[in-house]
Amino acid sequence: MRHRSIPGVRGRVRPIILLGDSVLRTPGAEVTDFGPELARLVEDMFATMYAAQGVGLAAHQIGEALRVFVYDCPDDEEVRHIGHVVNPRLVETDGVVLRGPEGCLSLPGLEAGTERYDRAVVEGFTVHGEPVRVEGTGWFARCLQHECDHLDGGLYVDRLGGRRHRRVMRQAARAPWST
Repeated sequence: MRHRSIPGVRGRVRPIILLGDSVLRTPGAEVTDFGPELARLVEDMFATMYAAQGVGLAAHQIGEALRVFVYDCPDDEEVRHIGHVVNPRLVETDGVVLRGPEGCLSLPGLEAGTERYDRAVVEGFTVHGEPVRVEGTGWFARCLQHECDHLDGGLYVDRLGGRRHRRVMRQAARAPWST
């Protein structure tokens, strides 16, 4: 059965946590149990990300303050990157700092020009506890940095300054999903 290798097929779509929920501001706990519960969580995260048409999702965004994220994101050459990282560490960011459009499933419908490095390297583990190193450029580098921010209790809006920050926060306050 080939479909078993597609992430999220066996997962359950969970509600996405929105701006205002304290779990989004909570630093994630290190994962210590690499058993079936973690594998189920990752499957649920993929299912939820795909249902929401996202390119990345942190465990925080489904209410689990754990250091785990999933991604299905192209780089600037349209190469598709699919995977997950448990207990990730952002070990390198370099290259040019670019301001590009960035949004978040926890702030649906909102977007702002956010500065990020155009290259990022993340190290961590798979759901089986095997070491993994993920390198990204362009859009994919932005995704890796964005998801790592979530695991530290951060959001892309925290990287905005002045008027851009105030504008997005005003939009968030007026959004129909705002709490």
